[in-house]
Amino acid sequence: MRKNFTVLIASFVLIVLTLACSLGPLENAVSNNLLEPTATAFSAAPTPTLNLTPPVTGELSALDETLTSLYERVNPGVVYIQTVTASGGALGSGFVYDKVGHIITNYHVVEGAESVEVDFPSGLKLFGDVVATDGDTDLAIIKVDTNPDNLYPLALGDSEALKVGQTVVAIGNPFGLSGTMTLGIISAKGRVLSSVREVPGSGGYYSAGDILQTDASINPGNSGGPLLNLNGEVVGINRAIETSGVTLDGSAVNSGIGYAISINIVKRVVPELIAKGFYDYPYLGITPIDELNLTMMDALGIQYPNGAYVLQVAKGGPAEKAGIRGGTTQTSISGLLSGGDLIIGMDGIPVNNFSDLISYMINHKSPGDKMVLTIMRDNKQMEVTITLEKRP
Repeated sequence: MRKNFTVLIASFVLIVLTLACSLGPLENAVSNNLLEPTATAFSAAPTPTLNLTPPVTGELSALDETLTSLYERVNPGVVYIQTVTASGGALGSGFVYDKVGHIITNYHVVEGAESVEVDFPSGLKLFGDVVATDGDTDLAIIKVDTNPDNLYPLALGDSEALKVGQTVVAIGNPFGLSGTMTLGIISAKGRVLSSVREVPGSGGYYSAGDILQTDASINPGNSGGPLLNLNGEVVGINRAIETSGVTLDGSAVNSGIGYAISINIVKRVVPELIAKGFYDYPYLGITPIDELNLTMMDALGIQYPNGAYVLQVAKGGPAEKAGIRGGTTQTSISGLLSGGDLIIGMDGIPVNNFSDLISYMINHKSPGDKMVLTIMRDNKQMEVTITLEKRP
């Protein structure tokens, strides 16, 4: 057994020595055959060329060109806003509205500002004056004094013509990263947010309607910047995000749900803000429940599935004057009072929820206008004419 093992070892050593003699040292094999190929060995075969980045063609190429062209045209009109307040300061975005020097942004960007700096992509930096604010929709107008040649006003689109699924882009300054562009779609239309203005004596806030929802990435610092369609037209002003957490520095984390003020509201409000310094919104004077589920419908004794349920009416408001009823009787659900009217139509247009009602009012009505509401009362349909007033 030992003899056979010794023979096996000897044979293995002989094989290794034979191979070593035939190949030569490893460094010679590398230098002669791999790193320095001879002409006779490789001249007949051309060196292959690897194309790791194939050219972009077709629809993708067209989208690339659209987006890059859009950014080049629009970015000169997007500004970076820095404010100094008694508590520190804030960062935000805005865009040029006209050649006179008006800049549009959010009210919450400049709220309490002692000074406002407006930085342009060209490198121009100017101090601006806040000339008008609107807490109901969260808008503000800043005025800068400069040569009109330094100003690039952005075109305004039509938010009512937008469709869910339509591509949009946001340009702004998230976390102070100036000139950032992100891409997404219109996720929904007609959302409702609370405004930043309180209802006098109630502790609550007025509603801001006709809000666009988008998944284009927007973060702190995007506030006040434009949301644009692929034509480069502003269709919304980025205002807020839904968030489920914060970063290490305490900033809100984007969850893929952002909100923008629709540009059609801006087109109604901004000229009035510039001319008068304020805008009067139409006022109905109700506290609604936006959507009812089946359990709530059963508790209220309501059979009609859609509409805005009137939980309360404001004392002395337009709804009370027109005879609209709020809830009066406690149901099995805490805080839910039965006996209120269910608004199912406005001027002949169906109302599926309160979002429909407030969006229609803000876009198409003014204080002093009349509006015909179709309501369900005790499961019977009737019409009530209301004269709208201005918000107190």
